[in-house]
Amino acid sequence: MIDLVRKILSARVYEVAQNTPLDRMERLSARLNANVLLKREDLQPIHSFKVRGAYNCMVKLGPAERAAGVVCASAGNHAQGVALAARKLGIEATVVMPVTTPSVKVSTVRHLGGNVVLHGDNFEEAVERAEELMRARGLNFVHPFDDADVVAGQGTIATEILHQHPDDIEAIFVPVGGGGLAAGVAAYVKFLRPAIRVIGVEPVDAASMHTAIKAGERTALPRVGPFADGVAVRQVGKLTYQICSELLDEVILVDTDAMSDAIKDIFEDTRVLAEPAGALALAGLKAYVAREPERTGALIAINTGANINFDRLRHVAERASLGEAREVLLAVTIPERPGSYRDFLRVLGKRSLSEFSYRHTDSAEAHVFVGISVADSVAEKADVLADLHRHGYGVVDLSANETAKLHLRYMVGGRARTVGQELILRSEFPERPGALQEFLDAVQPWNITLFHYRNHGADYGRVLMGLQVPEEDHGRCKDELSGLGYMFEDETDNAAYRLFLRG
Repeated sequence: MIDLVRKILSARVYEVAQNTPLDRMERLSARLNANVLLKREDLQPIHSFKVRGAYNCMVKLGPAERAAGVVCASAGNHAQGVALAARKLGIEATVVMPVTTPSVKVSTVRHLGGNVVLHGDNFEEAVERAEELMRARGLNFVHPFDDADVVAGQGTIATEILHQHPDDIEAIFVPVGGGGLAAGVAAYVKFLRPAIRVIGVEPVDAASMHTAIKAGERTALPRVGPFADGVAVRQVGKLTYQICSELLDEVILVDTDAMSDAIKDIFEDTRVLAEPAGALALAGLKAYVAREPERTGALIAINTGANINFDRLRHVAERASLGEAREVLLAVTIPERPGSYRDFLRVLGKRSLSEFSYRHTDSAEAHVFVGISVADSVAEKADVLADLHRHGYGVVDLSANETAKLHLRYMVGGRARTVGQELILRSEFPERPGALQEFLDAVQPWNITLFHYRNHGADYGRVLMGLQVPEEDHGRCKDELSGLGYMFEDETDNAAYRLFLRG
C-alpha cells in the first residue's frame, strides 16, 4: 500500500487531466436526507476519468518505446484516454475497440488521432487482438486497469476528494469494472483515513469483483450484461483484485433500473447526462442509504463518465421510472362485459396511468396490461393492490418482470389460438451487421410464431421469440443458440406470456 500511495502522490496527470469539482447534489440530498456529493469526472477533457491512468502510464515510456508506439484495448473511455495522451506526447496509438462500442466513443478516438481497429463483440476479444498487434508490430500495451501506473493515475481522484472535503466522510462509492479506479481510491483513502468506508459498486450482470471476492480468487464470468459497457469486464485484474479484496469494505450490486434512475438523478442536479457506468456509483450510494437508515458524514459517489449515445436515452428514460419505483406494471383480470373498463378505472381513481393495453381473448375474462404512475412506491403500490383485490380483481405484479418491461408492453396482437408446442425465448445479441441473421439461421429448423425486436440504442439487441418446437427438440434448439454465444432465457412459463400471449 505504501508503494502505491507513493506512486499516487507522484503521478503525472495534470498535464492533460483536470482537478474536477466535488459538487453537492442538492435535490437528491434533500430527498434522501443525506449529504450526497458527486465527484465530477464527467468534466474531464474526454468526459471520463480514464485519461488519468492512461497518461500517467504513457508519460513514463522511454524514447525508444514512444517511437515504437502503443496499443490498447477498450470499450471506449480508456481508448479515449490513450488517444489523448498519445496526441499530447507525440506517440502513435492503435486502439482496438469491440464492434459493439457506442459510436460516440469510436468517433472521439478517431478525432483525437487514434488508429481505431474494430474487432470482436466484447472487451476480451478486443484484448486478444490488441495483444496480437503488440507482438506483430512491437507495440507497447497500455492496460486499461491491471497496471500499477494506471492504478496510481486513477488514485489521484482520491487525493482530490480528501482535499476538497476534509470534514467527516462516511463512505466513498466507486464503480468497478476491471478494478483500477477502485484499487487506487481504496489504497489512498485507507492509508490516510482508514475509517472512511470505500464501497465498490457493480451491475448485477457484470459482478466480476463481487464474484472474485466471494470465491476467494479471480473468476471469469461466463458473460456480462451490455447496459453499463464501461464496466462490462468478465474478469478483474490480478493486481486490482489483490488490492480490492483487502481494502474494499464491500461491493454493492445494482440493476439496470437503478442505474437508469441514477442517470436521471445526476441530470436533475447537474444537467449532465451520465453514461450508465458513470452513474453506477450513485446507484450504489442510493442502495446503501435505503439499507442504512442511520448515517453520519458525507456520502460521495464518483461520476466516472458522460459518454452516452443520444439514442440510448429513450431506453434509459423508460427504465428510470421503474428504477425510482415511480411506475407499477400490473396484469389485471377483469370481467369481459360492457362497463367493465369504466368500473376498473373508478377503482384506480385519480391515479395517473402510464400504460393501458388490451386485446379481446375470450367472452368471460379480459387481461389488461396497465402501468400506474406512483409517487411513493411502497405505500401507494400496496394501496393499489389492496383496492384491486378488494373489488375482486385478479392481479399479477409485473414491475420486476424483464419480459414485460423489455417486450410485452410494446407489443400488439394477442393470443395465437392455432399455435401449439410454443417455446418462448428471450435473448440478447450484439448490435453488429449479420448478428440478427446468425440468430435466425440458428433457429431455422423451427417455425417462428412470435418475434419482437426493439432497438434500444444500446450495443446489444433484445429479442423475444416464439418457436414451434416439439418437447423432444427443446435441448437441441437451446444448444444451437448456445453455440452462438448469445444470452437467452426460457420464458415459456413467464406470467406475462401466459396472461397475454399464450394460445
